[in-house]
Amino acid sequence: MFHGSMVALVTPMREDGAVDDTSLAALIEFHIDQGTDAIVAVGTTGESATLDEHEHCDLIRRVVEMTAGRIPVIAGTGANSTTEAITLTRCALKAGADACLLVTPYYNKPTQEGLYLHHKAIAEAVPIPQILYNVPGRTAVDMLPDTVERLSKVSNIVGLKEATGNLQRAREILDRCGERLDLYSGDDATGCEFMLLGGKGVISVTSNVAPAAMHNLCVAAMAGDRARAEAIDAPLRALHRDLFVEANPIPVKWALHEMGLIPLGIRLPLTPLSAQYHATVREALRQAGVL
Repeated sequence: MFHGSMVALVTPMREDGAVDDTSLAALIEFHIDQGTDAIVAVGTTGESATLDEHEHCDLIRRVVEMTAGRIPVIAGTGANSTTEAITLTRCALKAGADACLLVTPYYNKPTQEGLYLHHKAIAEAVPIPQILYNVPGRTAVDMLPDTVERLSKVSNIVGLKEATGNLQRAREILDRCGERLDLYSGDDATGCEFMLLGGKGVISVTSNVAPAAMHNLCVAAMAGDRARAEAIDAPLRALHRDLFVEANPIPVKWALHEMGLIPLGIRLPLTPLSAQYHATVREALRQAGVL
């Protein structure tokens, strides 16, 4: 349903932490001009954890309005409360989002049965295409292939963002339910190989700063052109690594500021990129040809 380079969009903020609408509109135009295939708004990279419910819903609405149907908008609406996730998903449906991305319930550490019932309840409550999001490094819960396969039978669960970086896991899920679910890499470092295995794209942090290259990488990898895909990916590898020298989205927001695209604002408890990493991230941007 959704294929290619899908940017996990940052939320531009002024230095007082207020959302910067002007920079947000400019970023959306930048991505459309550079060939990004879809915008994923208000996910982890968009600092969803520091937005209140009103801000979250309002930001989805504004991204949908600014995008104006030119590329799909996938709204991050996951939460560790099932009722809150349903509320946010309803907001996204009302705002006109094309789909929702639902992270596994963080901090609670539910069982596999709890994960199944959580996502099933959201899917049944809100008739919008939904993409599961497994990122155990941030949530302290891992959605196992058995649970993914069970959820793939729910009609409006259409995809999975698998962010473990485990390619053997990706192969297993593709074998089990690749006919029913579109699988997306949530790990830029292994995204190229993930797509060569049969994944339908990447929900990417790197796409924030190198959107044209990431689009071209996805086109080549999904076409099975290994040589071209690896050649495009090679100068991006430092970005895939160094945009995580501190917790995402700290480095990528600093990188976008360095490129002149957004202010430095970020909300506590996150802080601006430590000075010791400035040269590292700057060099990664240079290697990618975007600075």
